[in-house]
Amino acid sequence: MKPIVRGLTSNGAETDPHATDGRLLGRTYAIPFDDVWCAAIALADGGLLGWSMVSSNDQVGTIQAESRTLILRFVDDVYVHVCLDDNAQTRVDMRSRSRKGKRDLGRNRRNIGKFLRRLDKRLGAQPGQILDPTHPTSWSS
Repeated sequence: MKPIVRGLTSNGAETDPHATDGRLLGRTYAIPFDDVWCAAIALADGGLLGWSMVSSNDQVGTIQAESRTLILRFVDDVYVHVCLDDNAQTRVDMRSRSRKGKRDLGRNRRNIGKFLRRLDKRLGAQPGQILDPTHPTSWSS
């Protein structure tokens, strides 16, 4: 589906190891869980403009946050899952969904892409530390 059509027919997005949109591939890091967890918490809790953390649980590796648009103050609910994969590497997957409306004009994809780019930067992740994203973990919240 073309991006413009998707933005007009969807109000949510989530990471997927087979996504054609690179923003939605999620991350697998060769970086310790604690470092990734702390960086993700910092971003979700005001480290990104318009974001605030609602809750977190380090035992199951989930973060719930809200992302508000600057002008109209629309709210998107964002869920971040940080865990260890089968190879003991740190995996980050996300989903973002608009609270209102039937279309997000691509906002939720941008939420995920921005968060993951900023997470890479905050971690100082080098190319060898960002591993193959096609090995997802299953999660629910």
